[in-house]
Amino acid sequence: MSDYRDLKQAIIDSCLRLQAMGYLVGTYGNASARMPGGLIVTPSRVDYAAITPDDMVIVSEEGRVIAGHRPPSSETSVHRMILNARPDIGAVFHTHSLYASALSCLHMTLPVIIEEQSQVIGAEIRCTSYVPAGQHQALGEEVARTLGESNGVLLANHGVVACGRTIEEAVFAAQVVERIAQMYLLTRAVGTPIPIPQHYVASERERWLYKYGTAADRAVPEET
Repeated sequence: MSDYRDLKQAIIDSCLRLQAMGYLVGTYGNASARMPGGLIVTPSRVDYAAITPDDMVIVSEEGRVIAGHRPPSSETSVHRMILNARPDIGAVFHTHSLYASALSCLHMTLPVIIEEQSQVIGAEIRCTSYVPAGQHQALGEEVARTLGESNGVLLANHGVVACGRTIEEAVFAAQVVERIAQMYLLTRAVGTPIPIPQHYVASERERWLYKYGTAADRAVPEET
């Protein structure tokens, strides 16, 4: 079996980027990427600066450790259940970014208030019900259910999960979720943010996924 060394290193490099941005604190937070038959996930309680590809853990779709000398992240069930439920997702990052985590303490749903949310996240950002620490299976089930078709979800009194087709896209989604949280707090300070109508959310998501940056991305004719 391939050891997926390049993929493991890509996850580590992305975690270090997020740590430098303040999205990962200490050993809090974790990341995964899909591989045939399962996922590669960060190990439990290892400082990101110290993680090497040999420390990464391969877990099956059913949750069995296939390879790795360290225990996988305690929140592996979150990653596994999202990847099992969403074949369109290739990578998952759980972060503790400041503003989005703050909103998770309010159990708030963030409506689609800006185009980058409609494009990258594709839907509102809902918040889970609170799941006590240590109830990993229950947390995984709750996160996957609440995420739905969105690419971002708040974990009540805990943090954030962001997803994407690739590692790079999932990192970008984590950044977008944090920016939306900041925007939401700013707009709420002076008024009530006005959401983008749902049919425009859907069309922008479709455009960003399949047309953005290609020859097919032409100006949309104005409605008459």
